Amino acid sequence: MLVLSRKKGESIIIQDQIELTILSVEGDTVRVGISAPKHVDIFRKEIYLSIQEANRESAAPVQSDLNALMDRLRKANSH
Repeated sequence: MLVLSRKKGESIIIQDQIELTILSVEGDTVRVGISAPKHVDIFRKEIYLSIQEANRESAAPVQSDLNALMDRLRKANSH
């Protein structure tokens, strides 16, 4: 992990397209502004993890249904 120190108003550039700017620091809270191309998705980590979990949960029934279908086909072909 790269660790950088920045003050209010200072920025960090990532790959020529993404700019992180420190907007304010108040106690334990840091406000960060992010400028990035529209095709770049930006999420808070807890939201990103929630989306990933929802995707896993929605895919799980499909896998179960697929396994049940494969079992039925195997049984039908063995008779």
